[in-house]
Amino acid sequence: MSTTITPVDASGADPAPTPGSRLRRLVRPGTALLSGLLLYLSFPPRPLWWLALPAFALLGWTLRGRRLRAGFGLGYLAGLGFLLPLLVWTGEEVGPVPWLALACVEALFVAGAGLGIAAVSRLPWWPFFAAGVWILAEGARARVPFGGFPWGKIAFGQADGIFLPLAAVGGTPVLGFAVALCGFGLYEAYRRISARRATGTLPRGPVTAAALSVLLPVTGALAALPLVDDTAEDGTATVAAVQGNVPRLGLDFNAQRRAVLDNHVARTHELADDVRAGREPQPDFVLWPENSSDIDPYANADASEVIDGAVRDIGVPTVIGAVVAPETGKLRNTLIEWDPKRGPVATYDKRHVQPFGEYIPMRSFVRIFNSDVDRVRRDFGPGDKIGVFDLAGTKVGLATCYEAAFDWAVRDTVTHGAQLITVPSNNATFGRSEMTYQQLAMSRVRAVEHSRSVVVPVTSGVSAIIRPDGEIVAETKMFTPDVLVEKVPLRSSLTPATRMGTLPEALLVALAAAGLGWSVLRSVRARRTGSTS
Repeated sequence: MSTTITPVDASGADPAPTPGSRLRRLVRPGTALLSGLLLYLSFPPRPLWWLALPAFALLGWTLRGRRLRAGFGLGYLAGLGFLLPLLVWTGEEVGPVPWLALACVEALFVAGAGLGIAAVSRLPWWPFFAAGVWILAEGARARVPFGGFPWGKIAFGQADGIFLPLAAVGGTPVLGFAVALCGFGLYEAYRRISARRATGTLPRGPVTAAALSVLLPVTGALAALPLVDDTAEDGTATVAAVQGNVPRLGLDFNAQRRAVLDNHVARTHELADDVRAGREPQPDFVLWPENSSDIDPYANADASEVIDGAVRDIGVPTVIGAVVAPETGKLRNTLIEWDPKRGPVATYDKRHVQPFGEYIPMRSFVRIFNSDVDRVRRDFGPGDKIGVFDLAGTKVGLATCYEAAFDWAVRDTVTHGAQLITVPSNNATFGRSEMTYQQLAMSRVRAVEHSRSVVVPVTSGVSAIIRPDGEIVAETKMFTPDVLVEKVPLRSSLTPATRMGTLPEALLVALAAAGLGWSVLRSVRARRTGSTS
């Protein structure tokens, strides 16, 4: 019998790690970061949606069989690799502290997913449970804290992908689940093929699980193609989206609030001239962006007068994005339906106002880290009514900017009769960053999810008109005054995703819970067996 002697130094300490061992220790953390970076690269404006698949495959390799603590840490690294570059636009004008704080906090949800995936990774059919855990983490991130922050849901990177039709089946949770499942399945298939080469055997059960993990999402997406329909069920509407542009970029864009308003007024008058000259068709209604009038038209007669003049000139109902400042209480981010004969006839107050942007939670504490919070001198308050305007006979659902990221904020406009959706937005504070493209991709996913045309009028980013199949039929350039006029189909039928609401997400969360529960039970049994042996 031979004995291996481990050399020690004179002090009795273990030998120092070799360079090779140090590098091996960095392989999994490095792979976790890489998987997150690939997820980021799969998002717009890059048409690289397919990178999400190797991202999840690498994440599966990184986490499979790891201890829970290691799973949490590796998941956090993946979260940082994903969210730090994805959310860099949040520090465009306020410096790196808010951006780093947001990314580091949101990465904790990915860390939790990493812990859960590590826990279920030893189970049979683990890719299904792991994908469910990812959706569980996304669902939590979309709800807490401060109402949640769903930016970066995997579904929002799939506007150009083959899995997009699944949005009509079960919304963003089913679409995201399919992408994660396929990625984990690719890794499991690779692992099983490698095991066969090593052992010469191929266990039937695990191979079936790996094959289904890949084939089921792809087959499901192909089967869902008939749900992607842009037929004009209720006829068509000719819609105009006005992008007036802003005088300058950054947080101070609204220091020249009158200039922003005048820009949108001028573009609307130009549209009216083009219509009279026959260069453009007469729109049925006109949509201005969020913050197109940061001057309260109810309190300022001059603002009201120029808006009314523009709307009368074009001669059709126009939706104005305004900041309404009541004498007491909080500000309102309001969309106003302005009739050419009767003036303002209906309003919608944004229901999900943006924390740290439109209102400041924990103001005194946050001020310690960044004095820019005092730029928001008066907080905005949320509305409580669902926004659907009847514009010349067309029911238009309203989701203002940030609300487009929240499943419920778009869905309930459709369940309340919207035949078309508009997402008026203001991207001026985020400069020429990727933010506007990320948000536009959300609107494309929403179009397919609810089978509705979506119009995105933006002050200065990329305005667009999207058909119910997710195709962009017209778009502007960034920071360029423009008007888009297009005839779009109107629809009233409901997709399965719209009808079922949160049910698909609840079922996927239940799948994750079942996997986590099974993992805990197996761990308890293993400990009991070990203690009695």
